[in-house]
Amino acid sequence: MTPAGSAAPGQRAPTSGFDQQMAQRLVSLGLVRQMLRSRRFYERLALGFIVVGALRGLGQENSATTKARLSAWNKREMERIERKAKEIV
Repeated sequence: MTPAGSAAPGQRAPTSGFDQQMAQRLVSLGLVRQMLRSRRFYERLALGFIVVGALRGLGQENSATTKARLSAWNKREMERIERKAKEIV
């Protein structure tokens, strides 16, 4: 079965690439406009910034903790090596 007025099943009227691109751009522009007018968008954006800031803080804290642990381990190892050196001498 073919719809009334169509030449063959599955064929569409040819549209130019320019018309298709223009239609996609207009739809995209409409979506962006709607998004920028939305209060929910700004709430989510603010929440996103808060989350990213918190994650950044956690990362920095984790890095500082790791460096402190490594420094303490290095100090213990140096003391152990010095004790061994004194025992040998």
